[in-house]
Amino acid sequence: MDTTKNTARTIWSLIEPVHAVTYFAPESHAAFEEAGLRGFWRGYFAGRAAPLGPVGPGPVVAAFFSFAPAMVARALPSVWDLISPADALTVRRSGAREALRRLLAGLETETARAAELLTPYARDLGVAGRPLAAANAGLPWPDDPVDRLWHCATLLREHRGDGHVATLVAAGLDGCEILALRAGIDLPRSELQPHRGWSDAQWSAACQRLADRGLLGPDGTATDAGREVHRAVEAATDAAAVGAGAADELLKTLTPLSRACAGALPFPNPMGLPAAGT
Repeated sequence: MDTTKNTARTIWSLIEPVHAVTYFAPESHAAFEEAGLRGFWRGYFAGRAAPLGPVGPGPVVAAFFSFAPAMVARALPSVWDLISPADALTVRRSGAREALRRLLAGLETETARAAELLTPYARDLGVAGRPLAAANAGLPWPDDPVDRLWHCATLLREHRGDGHVATLVAAGLDGCEILALRAGIDLPRSELQPHRGWSDAQWSAACQRLADRGLLGPDGTATDAGREVHRAVEAATDAAAVGAGAADELLKTLTPLSRACAGALPFPNPMGLPAAGT
């Protein structure tokens, strides 16, 4: 594998657990519920979409990509009747901060250094064609090292995600198809379909479209051609992501922080993040 692309993928694998505490840590769940957002998905859509402003489902379907439009429409725009985007941003930052303070207790020096090392990468992002990265890049920069670490991880994560969506579109894959293809390779359908809101009929139709292209076999397993399409998408995502030439110090500093945060995540997970060492 090209070492530049490998470094970019390594950066993603290290920052994703840091960012994802906003979805999985109990402190984040509690913060959203205390703000009046009952149930997981209200907090998820309000928190992640808040940088875009009080949007309806259309921009979120486009930017989040793998969610069924009907699932997005159940949350947006009605969630803005419960909380404003500005307040949702405050709540998500508070929940992530409290989660990270617990998970990274005893690693305060490493946390501050990682935030310092990540800042140049996150500040200088090119965001053309990357709506979620651009929206998050427009938010105020925090001074607190814990807040800054999460902000940097979020910027880099959403930047990579925007690029991933572009590669999927270029490959001719829609939101349900990429999940069905991934389920044919290495992730259980139970971690993908229900968490992204696709019906059984929609899933079956996506599988049929992939089979018609020779990407899935009759049993739903990816063919060699399907695996090659997935590999090419991932390679293109790596090539367009931030992290090329990252210093060894950054990778070493992030590693114990990432492992600590991974303790709050389920494996397997809908993000496709592998457990450490796999």
